[in-house]
Amino acid sequence: MRVMLLGATGLVGGHALSQLLADPRCSAVVAPSRRPLAAPHGKLHNPVLDFARLPDAPDWARVDAVICALGSTIAQAGSREAFHRIDHDYPLAFARLALAQGAQAFALNSAAGANPRSSIFYSRVKGELERDLRALGFPSLTLVRPGLIGGERQEVRRGEHFALQVLGVLGPVLPRAWRINPAPVIAHALVDAALAAKPGERVVPSRDLVG
Repeated sequence: MRVMLLGATGLVGGHALSQLLADPRCSAVVAPSRRPLAAPHGKLHNPVLDFARLPDAPDWARVDAVICALGSTIAQAGSREAFHRIDHDYPLAFARLALAQGAQAFALNSAAGANPRSSIFYSRVKGELERDLRALGFPSLTLVRPGLIGGERQEVRRGEHFALQVLGVLGPVLPRAWRINPAPVIAHALVDAALAAKPGERVVPSRDLVG
């Protein structure tokens, strides 16, 4: 299978990239990015793009499945509008592009609490993306909803770092739904969903991402 991977430079996306490149079920990985990826690989194609100006029907978009691990925070994005563009508009634009080129499966790294009617802006944007992806009609759609993601990020997220320290100590006594979700486990759920491409919609909750 040819798989498009969005967000390959991020924490979860980086693990998904490594897993895809090592998986014999995957013949090629198309990883669009805004800056070149560091490590070349025989199975990797890395179109460097302006995500706000995607081409109409590029050959590289002819894939069997899409994994989206693209995401930011409001602090990183700089505003609510920019966050919405990165976490909603860009993934949806790539989804439409890939679907038009024949993609059959989409696996999204969403978030626990995603709900288009949520009073929390972050959760509402994630829910809006889930809703709008559902409306596109992919034959296979998987929504992976982690809670707090465990792993070493390149950038510092202070609140997340503190929460990881607390939950790391309390983890053994907490319900599974409240525990840290390791980035490699989330990536595995995304990769498996894309390559298996089971028909219909599937939700993977945080309690299933503990490892």
